[in-house]
Amino acid sequence: MTTRAPRRDAVENRAGILSAARATLALDPYASIDVIARSAGLSRRTLYGHFDDREALIRELISSGAQRFNAIAASIDDADSRLALARLAALLWQEAAHVQLAAALALDEAHLEHTATALAPLRRTVAGLVRRGQDDGSFRTDLTAPTLARLIEEIARTVISRTDAASSGAANLAVRAVLSIAGLSWREADTLLAAHPDLGAVTETPEPTPEDRA
Repeated sequence: MTTRAPRRDAVENRAGILSAARATLALDPYASIDVIARSAGLSRRTLYGHFDDREALIRELISSGAQRFNAIAASIDDADSRLALARLAALLWQEAAHVQLAAALALDEAHLEHTATALAPLRRTVAGLVRRGQDDGSFRTDLTAPTLARLIEEIARTVISRTDAASSGAANLAVRAVLSIAGLSWREADTLLAAHPDLGAVTETPEPTPEDRA
């Protein structure tokens, strides 16, 4: 049996809902479904035709956002483990800073399980970087690789949730926090960032590949 493709207006409505929800939740993470529907220029009934409830809408936002984070992780190819981790942190910060409150909502305890599943490729990249950095002596080895990777995830979560993205030096703070947890001293972080000023001036985020969207 052939499955019919969604009507064009249905696809556009769904995309509009997601865009409106992303913008609305970035301003107010607790915005109601009615507020989101009005922002999208649709009725509440139409919105419910696409999403069962507010939680289903948020889960879809998390999944679509995770595709971009996972694409960023896939783009990291620096041979130096320290530089790779710093670049990953800088790029992820830049992406999260655009929708900081929505990102913080995704990292809220209520959505952590879904977020962790959606971000599995990114988490594998972090784990691989940690193992590589420990093997080549770049990162601390007093902790096991899984524990260190988890700590890096937790500090990144805290920075995204608590730091004002518009504040001066916010991106620099995020990168330094991650490097510190990995085991670099502040002097080592200074040297690394001074040698690679581009980490503070990254302006492009890779688009998800067809495989990422699957």
